[in-house]
Amino acid sequence: MIRLFAVHPTAANILMLALLVLGIAALPTLQRDTFPVTPPSEVEIRIAYPGASPAEVESGICQVAEDPLRAVDNLDELSCLSRDNMAVIVAMIVEGADMTRFHNDLKAAVDGIGQFPDRADDPVTRIVERVASVASIAVTGPEDPKALLSYADMLAERLKADPQISQVSIDGFSDREIAIEFDAALLQRHGLSIADIVPILTRDSLDVPAGTLVGRQGEASIRFLGEKRSVGEFDAILLTGSTTGAEIRLGEVATIREEFSDLAQAAYYNGDRAAIVQVNKTATQDSLRVKAALDKVMTEAQATAPGNIALAISQDSTLNTRDRLRIIGVNGIQGLVLVLVVMWLFFGFRFSFWVAMGLPVSFLGTIFAMQLLGYTINMMTMVALLVAIGLLMDDSIVISENIVRRRQAGERAIDAAVNGARQVAPGVVASFLTTVMIVGPLSFMDGRIGEVLKYIPIVLVITLIVSLFEAFLILPHHMRHSLKGDLRPNRVSRAVNGIFDGLRDRVVVPLSGFSLRYRYATLGLAGFLILLSLAPYTGGFIKYQSFPTLESDTVEARLLLVQGSPLDRTEQRVAKVVAALDKMNAQLTPDQPEGQPLIQSYTVTYSANADTPETGAHMATVSAKLLPAGTRSTDVGQIVDQWKKLVGPMPDMAAFRITDKERGAGGKPIDIRLQGDDLDQLRDTAKEMRKFFRDFEGVRDVTFDLQPGKSEYIITMRPVAASALGVSAQDVATQLRAGFRGDTPLEVRDGLGPLDVVARLAAENRMSMDDILDLRIPGAGGALVPLTAVADVKQGRGFAVINRVDGQRTVAVQGAINAAVANSRELMEALQADYLPGLAEKRPGVSVSILGEAEDTATTGSSLARNMIIGLIGVYLILSFQFRSFIQPVVVIAAIPLSLIGVMWGHMALGLQISLPSLVGLATLAGVVVNDSILLAAFMKDRFAQGEDMLAAGQEAVRDRFRSIFLTSLTTVVGLGPLLLEQSTQAQFLRPIVASLAFGLTGATLLALFVTPAVLAILYDLGLVRRENQTEETAPQDGIAETGRIADA
Repeated sequence: MIRLFAVHPTAANILMLALLVLGIAALPTLQRDTFPVTPPSEVEIRIAYPGASPAEVESGICQVAEDPLRAVDNLDELSCLSRDNMAVIVAMIVEGADMTRFHNDLKAAVDGIGQFPDRADDPVTRIVERVASVASIAVTGPEDPKALLSYADMLAERLKADPQISQVSIDGFSDREIAIEFDAALLQRHGLSIADIVPILTRDSLDVPAGTLVGRQGEASIRFLGEKRSVGEFDAILLTGSTTGAEIRLGEVATIREEFSDLAQAAYYNGDRAAIVQVNKTATQDSLRVKAALDKVMTEAQATAPGNIALAISQDSTLNTRDRLRIIGVNGIQGLVLVLVVMWLFFGFRFSFWVAMGLPVSFLGTIFAMQLLGYTINMMTMVALLVAIGLLMDDSIVISENIVRRRQAGERAIDAAVNGARQVAPGVVASFLTTVMIVGPLSFMDGRIGEVLKYIPIVLVITLIVSLFEAFLILPHHMRHSLKGDLRPNRVSRAVNGIFDGLRDRVVVPLSGFSLRYRYATLGLAGFLILLSLAPYTGGFIKYQSFPTLESDTVEARLLLVQGSPLDRTEQRVAKVVAALDKMNAQLTPDQPEGQPLIQSYTVTYSANADTPETGAHMATVSAKLLPAGTRSTDVGQIVDQWKKLVGPMPDMAAFRITDKERGAGGKPIDIRLQGDDLDQLRDTAKEMRKFFRDFEGVRDVTFDLQPGKSEYIITMRPVAASALGVSAQDVATQLRAGFRGDTPLEVRDGLGPLDVVARLAAENRMSMDDILDLRIPGAGGALVPLTAVADVKQGRGFAVINRVDGQRTVAVQGAINAAVANSRELMEALQADYLPGLAEKRPGVSVSILGEAEDTATTGSSLARNMIIGLIGVYLILSFQFRSFIQPVVVIAAIPLSLIGVMWGHMALGLQISLPSLVGLATLAGVVVNDSILLAAFMKDRFAQGEDMLAAGQEAVRDRFRSIFLTSLTTVVGLGPLLLEQSTQAQFLRPIVASLAFGLTGATLLALFVTPAVLAILYDLGLVRRENQTEETAPQDGIAETGRIADA
C-alpha cells in the first residue's frame, strides 16, 4: 500500500484532496457551542392537581405513582416534587440506556395508574431536551401591559418565521383571562350562588356546527354562533333571581373585566415595564447562527417599531461562546505558526512544508469525522485539535527524516520514500498504539464532568488515526518528488543544528554519563523530586477543585419571602436591592477601562427565582448584565461581595442570596441530600447543617429547600348539622372552590390567543377568614345556609414544596464558596468527620448523601483512574510484545511519574488549582511520555546488545535520540504555548489541561534523558536484563531500532 501510493502519480493527491474537500465542506455544517452537547438523561411527568396543597399532591400523586414508575427498567433515580396545584416527577435514565424506550415505558406506566384523584389532570410526559438560552430581547414602551404583550407577540412571530429560530417564548406576563367577580352581598340579595350561575355561562356561550343544508343549488353549512368573546357580551347574559324571579343581567351582580391572571408575574428592564422575548436553541442548533438570525430580525424590527416601543438585547449567551472559540482558534493558529518556524529552523523550508501539510489534512479529515459522529465545535473538541498540533508532527518527522537519511545514503528517491516509510512502520505503529492505549480509554469517563471532558480523548484519537494514514500514504509521495533536488540544508538550518549539536555533545551527553555512573543516586533524586513536587498539594498550598471557576458576565440577586407575602412587600425589598445595585455601579464604574459602566443593564422579574420551583408574589430576581469579563477590571467575586455589602440586612426573608450565574459542568460546591419520613426532623437537621457550613470562611449562600408554605384554612364538616340542613360535603367544597379559587367554565380566543373565563368572588370578598365564615351554601329547598352552621374552620401552615427521591422525603442543603478561600473537598471531609457521626446518634431516621461537585468528582475521578490503569496495562502488553520481555517495559512506564514534577510545579507557577481537566491532561501526557522513553530504551538496548558497555550504550543512545526527543517535545510545547500564556478570563478553563501537557512534557522529557538509561542500567545490575546478540530471540525486529515517534536521521 505504501509503494502503491508513493509510485502512483495521482493516488496520494486524490486522497489528500478528498480529505481537504470533505473537511472544508463539513466545517460550515458543524454547530458551535461552549461545551459539547450531551444526550438527554431525564423524562419529566407533570400532573396538575388544581386547588391541592403540597401535602395533598404528595399523598394523591407522588406516593401513588412511585411504585409503578420505580418498576420501569433502566431507571437510575426517581424524584417527585409536590407544590401547590402540581406534581413534577423526574425520572433519570441509567447511562447508556435507550431513551426512546425508557420514555415509552414510563408513559405506559403512568397512564396505567388508575388511582389518581378525580380532580387531577391527565399526566403530561416528555423527554427533557437540552435547550440552551441564546439571547433575550427586552421590549419596553407602552404603559398598557396588553399593548406591550401585543407587540412582543408580533415580534415573537417574526422571529419564529426565520428557519434558524424555533424556540421563542415571552416572559413577564401571566395568562390572560376574563374575570367575572361577584359581590357576595348582591348574590345573597338575589338568592344566587356561583354554582347556580356557572351552568348559565356554559349554556349561553357556545358555537355549534348545526349540519348541512342540501338544496337544488348546492350545499350550505349551518352554524350556530353564540360564543361570548368580549366583556360587553358577558355583561349582557341574563340570569333569573331565585328569590324574586326577575331577570337580571350578569353585569348587575358581577364586575367583568379582561386582565392577567397573576399580576405578580411581571418583568422590568432598567426600571421600565417590559416584555422579555426569550430565544432558545435546541441541542441540534448552532447558537451563533441562531443569534445571527435574531440580529437580522432585531435590526428590521428596530427600524419599523412605533415611536413608543424600545428594543434591547437584555442578555446574550453567545458572547462567551464566540469569545472562547475565537481565543482557541487564534491561539491555535499562533501555535501552528510557531511549530512551522521551529521546523524551518532545523530542517529548512521544503522539508518543513511537507511535514506541516499533515496538519491541515489531519485536521480537516477529523472535522469530517466529527460531522459523521454528530459532534460540535466547542471548547473540548478545539482543545483536542490544539493538543494535536504538536503530536501530529511526530509521525511525519519520523518518516520524512528517515526517508531523507536513506536518500542521502545513495538510494533512489522512490526507493528512499518507500523503504524509509516501511523501515520505521513497526516503531511508528507501536508508538501510535501506546498513545491510543493511554488516551482511548479516557473517552469512557463517567459522570457529568466526564460527559464533557471525554470529547478531548475521542477527537485526539480520531486526529491521530487520520494523521497515521496521511503519514504513510500521502507524505512519502510528496517526499519522493522533493528529494530530486538539492538536499543540502540552508544556512539558517546549518547554524541552528550546529548550536544544537554543541549543546548535545558538551552538556547533555556528559550529564547522561554522570547519571549512569551514579545511577542509584539519580533514581533516588528522581524519587525525591516527585515527592517534593507533591508536597504543595499534600500541604494544602495547591488545592483540588473539580472544575475551574468560569467568570460570569451576569450576577443575580434572588429574593424569596415567606410564601403568602403580598406583592407590595416584595416590591419594597426589590427596590432596596436595585438601589444598592445603582450605588455599586457608581462606585466601581470609575475603575473600569475608559470609565465604561460596570452595570450595562438590569432586569427585575417577579414570581421567579432559580433557587426554588415555587412561583408567586413572594419571590423575585434582579439580574444585572455586567461589562464583559475580558473588558472589566473587577472580577465577579468582588462584584457579588460589594453588592451584598451595600444591600445590608434583609429582614423577613425566607432566603436571599446574590450570586454569579453558575456556569460550567461541575455540580454545586455544597449539595447535601437529607432523607427521612419526618419533615420536622429534616428541617431541623438542615438548619443545623446550614449553621455548620456558615462557620467556615469563604462559604456563602447556604440554603435548604424546605420552606414554610402559605397559611391554610382547613374546613371540616359537621355531619349531623349538615344532614339536617340538606348540605353535603360536595356542596361545601363546590362553593368554596367556586368562590375562592374560581370556576373556569369556558375558554375563548382572541387575536392574542386563549383566555379562560373565570367566575369567582370579588377580591374584597376573598381577603380574610371572615369572608370564609360569611360564605353561604345552598341547602334544602334552595335556602342559603351559613358555612359556620355546617362546618368548622381552623388555621394551619404546611410546607411550600415537598420533595421525594426514590420513595423518601428529601431536603437539599446547597451553597456556594469563594474558591480562593474555601475548598469544597475540605468542607466535605470536615462534614464527615465533625458533624455526621453525631447526627447518626441524634437523629437515626435521617440519612445523608453528599452530591454536587463531590459526587461528580468521585464518579469522574474514579472512572478516570480506572481507565488510565486499563490504558497502562495495555501499554505494558504492547511493550512486552515489542521488547519480548516482561521486565523491560517497566523502564519505559517508569517515566510517567516524572511528568508529575512538571505538572505540579507548572500549576503552582501559574497559580492554578489541580482539577479534573488537569488530570485529563496528565493522563493524555502519559501516552506521549511513554513514547519518548521507548526511543531511549530501544536504542540503548540495541547498543548494549552490540557489545558496548552500559555507560557507552546509554550515552550513545542519548546522543542518537536527543534531537528526536527534543523536537517532539518542543513542537508540542510550542504549539500549546500561546494558549498557556493567554490571560483572557475566558481561557482560564483551558489553562489547567494545557499546563499539565506543556509543563509535564517539558519536565518528563528532560528527566527521562537521564532517568530512563539509569533505570535500565539498574535492571542490568540486578540481572533482570541480559546482554544478547541481535540474532537471538530478543533482537528487535526491523525498524524497532527506530521505535518511537522519531527515527534516527
